[in-house]
Amino acid sequence: MITLEHLSKEYRSAQGQRHIILDDISLAVPSGSITAVVGASGAGKSTLAKCIALLEKPSHGRILVEGVDLTTLSGEALRRQRRLIGSVFQSAALLQRKTVWENIALPLEWLGVVPHQIQSQVKQLLESVGLSDKAKAYPTQLSGGQQQRVGIARALALNPKVLLADEATSGLDPEATQSIITLLKRLREEYQLTILLITHEMDVVRQAADSVAYIEQGKITQFGQIERLLDLPDSILTNQLFPLVPLPSSKPIEMSLRYTDKVVTFDWISRLGQQGIAIDILAANLENIAGCLVGRMRIAVSPSISFDTDDFLRQLGEWGLHLDSPLSAIAFREVG
Repeated sequence: MITLEHLSKEYRSAQGQRHIILDDISLAVPSGSITAVVGASGAGKSTLAKCIALLEKPSHGRILVEGVDLTTLSGEALRRQRRLIGSVFQSAALLQRKTVWENIALPLEWLGVVPHQIQSQVKQLLESVGLSDKAKAYPTQLSGGQQQRVGIARALALNPKVLLADEATSGLDPEATQSIITLLKRLREEYQLTILLITHEMDVVRQAADSVAYIEQGKITQFGQIERLLDLPDSILTNQLFPLVPLPSSKPIEMSLRYTDKVVTFDWISRLGQQGIAIDILAANLENIAGCLVGRMRIAVSPSISFDTDDFLRQLGEWGLHLDSPLSAIAFREVG
């Protein structure tokens, strides 16, 4: 649906010094997906969002929506294609002197849509974002979460194919954040949207995204489906998406275990205990991410117990476990 090809953005200072903000970014966002772009402050996330929305023109590269390169267009052709991308930012940027209804209707009025169609469409959008009872309210009468809902409704007014959400939940309280995440997931289905989330909040990524890209110093250094990334134990994204939570009684780390796609034997620790092999859990986490039950575990095996390594590894394999190198934190998945 939306593809970035070798996208770059650079500035030159008054002294002529070159500053590269985006460096040869290529990214294919799957149609109908919620794809997140994450990275540290200053990595280039906001500039990327502005380039995709064509609020800033890329220095090089292409932005294709439904196969059409937006960077080659101008005038009416560009305005027509830009309607395929709806944008909502950290600040909903609502007009304070206009009501909720008037804010949502604004792009339709600019486009010259006839009044009765505006009436019908704004009503539907208000219902979709759960604000039918706030049509006559002004932005100052709304909570932060409600203002973002108005911003989302306005972004959908022209029936875009892509919704670009740049830090749309930043600054909201946890309850409002959760409501926006739930809303975006529902609107994705209702309007057949492809959603691109630009965010620094990993909780939002865990709850909403299907795929995630990591941007670092203007480059995409990692991209993939979340469930696949969780199988990469040493990836930056895995450690940020799913950090280990140390337990109070931590001991020196002996080894780490990885749960594979196989069904894991639920009583593997007690089985090892019956064989005289003591297991201490040093750090662990378990939660549902992108519809998958995933977890991470770091364990210590009692050094006073001597056991046959080959037999130990064979047993782990039969139980759906694999032993990895010491001192490494390995992702695991439990299914079934």
